[in-house]
Amino acid sequence: MRIYVDMDNVLVDFRSALRKRGLAENTPDADDIDGIFSEMDPMPGAIEAYRQMVADGHDVFILSTAPWDNPSAWSDKLQWVKKYLGDVAKKRLILSHHKYLLRGDILIDDRRKRGAGAFHGKHIHFGPTGDCIDWAAVLKEIDEVT
Repeated sequence: MRIYVDMDNVLVDFRSALRKRGLAENTPDADDIDGIFSEMDPMPGAIEAYRQMVADGHDVFILSTAPWDNPSAWSDKLQWVKKYLGDVAKKRLILSHHKYLLRGDILIDDRRKRGAGAFHGKHIHFGPTGDCIDWAAVLKEIDEVT
């Protein structure tokens, strides 16, 4: 199966960078802060889950949106993938504001914006208000689909 995984608040704990900078979680336009994407920690279980999906034989890509007005976000996201996932995700990063354009079986995303809601496969809504609240639930959901 081809699986796409979002970064912010799915693979990456966006709020961790805000805490490191001493900013409130509701800081307006936080994603426009230069360098902010390079300071984020992985979500609990995310790295292991990504590696497990690859080990299970799935065709796994990272599909994220980078803020248009924050040029450092584009390179920061690539550096994050290299740092935390290394060769297992080499050349597997796709940055797009139109996620519905990609073909695949599953999209794991915490939101329905940027085309995630119109994705032509199964959208696993990740997070506390989604279908799967953590990575263990995501892996279980994928096992049920396959």
